[in-house]
Amino acid sequence: MNNYLKISLGAAVLFLSSCESLNTGGFTLPPQGTGTTSTGSTTTNAGTTGGITQSEANLGVKQALSNGLNESIRVLSLKDGFLGDAAVKILMPEEARKVESALRAVGMGNLCDQFITSMNRAAETAVKEASSVFVGSLSRMTVNDAFNILLSGQQDAATQFFKRSTTAELTTRFSPIIQSAMGKNNVSTYWNQLTSAYNKLPLGNKIETDLTAYVTQRAISGLFVKVADQELKIRQNLGGSRNSSILNKVFGWADQQK
Repeated sequence: MNNYLKISLGAAVLFLSSCESLNTGGFTLPPQGTGTTSTGSTTTNAGTTGGITQSEANLGVKQALSNGLNESIRVLSLKDGFLGDAAVKILMPEEARKVESALRAVGMGNLCDQFITSMNRAAETAVKEASSVFVGSLSRMTVNDAFNILLSGQQDAATQFFKRSTTAELTTRFSPIIQSAMGKNNVSTYWNQLTSAYNKLPLGNKIETDLTAYVTQRAISGLFVKVADQELKIRQNLGGSRNSSILNKVFGWADQQK
């Protein structure tokens, strides 16, 4: 099955099969079979304009998230998904910037470019692994989580939810893939050439960096940058991003609460 469809299918199955847990969260959740108006009162008709049910809120948030995640993973896993986007491009490790400056100054800029390209290629390979991790995170989302995401003043509330619930697992999943991809893309070879050349220059201390950990962390950070972009589009209804009746209803209701 196409990896990019797993999130949508997984979210739908989990939504239909799971029993959502509830707790208090600073607002009153509408009952399962009723809607709630923008003033907080309930209606007996779940389809009433301006009202949503718990089930609708949960389904709408999960659909929005799965749409955004699918698109983020799709874009980043393409060739130049990281390398060609300044917002997520993986640059030299901070502590190695002086290596880059020194080597470019002595005519070794091409080697620096090859190293940077190889790190980004490794990230583009690894990001595909995120789909199954996010499906698991969606399965743990409660109705209360969904309403917090809808009504939060933060435009990246859903992204922050995923950061909290997936970063540790993503790091575990990404690390071996990054390490393997770095081997295929000659990252270590370029890095050894860079550091060897730099260490021959009379510029001070040697540079030591855990490249696997660095590229893994930057790949995950880049993924969340894109997820936040997609979330903002849905919240602001940019480019027809609310492309279903449930998204229009749920996020339209959230707009009324502002």
